[in-house]
Amino acid sequence: ELNLIDTPGHVDFSYEVSRSLSACEGALLVVDAAQGVEAQTVANVNLAQSQNLAIIPVINKIDLPHADVDGTKRQLEEILAIPADDAVLASAKEGIGTEDVLEAIVQRIPRPEKTGAVSLQALVFDSYFDSYRGVVTHIRVFNGDLRAGINVKMLHSNKTVEVKEVGSFNPRPYKRQQLAAGETGYLTASIKSPLDVKIGDTLTDPRNPSEPLPGFKEIKPMVFSGIYPINSADYERLKANLAKLQLNDSAFFYQAESSVALGFGFRCGFLGLLHLEIIQERLRRE
Repeated sequence: ELNLIDTPGHVDFSYEVSRSLSACEGALLVVDAAQGVEAQTVANVNLAQSQNLAIIPVINKIDLPHADVDGTKRQLEEILAIPADDAVLASAKEGIGTEDVLEAIVQRIPRPEKTGAVSLQALVFDSYFDSYRGVVTHIRVFNGDLRAGINVKMLHSNKTVEVKEVGSFNPRPYKRQQLAAGETGYLTASIKSPLDVKIGDTLTDPRNPSEPLPGFKEIKPMVFSGIYPINSADYERLKANLAKLQLNDSAFFYQAESSVALGFGFRCGFLGLLHLEIIQERLRRE
């Protein structure tokens, strides 16, 4: 059984990448054969190495006319100090190298090991809001097992909730009886607000709690921007839409503010400029 987690590559989301990496035993480093090693490639390799993960380099898009496979291999060795012979050549579009990638995962990445903690330890590496089920939390179980009906404590939020449902992805979510140590999946519980779930938090048994898994940090905005409605009558509508965006993006922060020139609006915090652009586009489109 293989559990694969896709992470964003952009530097704005480096904390989410680090939490996803901490849920894994290895990482596929996908490099574009046409563009080669980029700045965020180096940053993500450093994150993976800091977690002591096995790294499998994959050179993708080898089918493109302007692909420079030899040049990309050279960059892997010179910039990242990764042997070029370890690279798997692939094309996701043409289906080239897919079996080689899967075989490399089986051969090179170690199996999950239990932490030896006294009770349940599960890492939260992502979450989203579902209008019917509330907050759906993505987790990796390090020790013990998770099943519906038990209570779990979120150590950093200091909240105890009852698990309603657990499941995995294949690739769509499907319900399961339990999640055992080494497995990834999702859980739903009596959690109504995404602000109650912190990425990197540890879930454990409230009766006999284990130590928190290392690496947790509070997400703090790095870029701030004021957002004001053109028509002051749209203020409440803008406020409602910002609240909906925050339901699916716990890293997005906003608070009301006022300006003599612009009237009533909101001071918003983002992880970076790309995050800001994504929120702006979603406000326009949705």
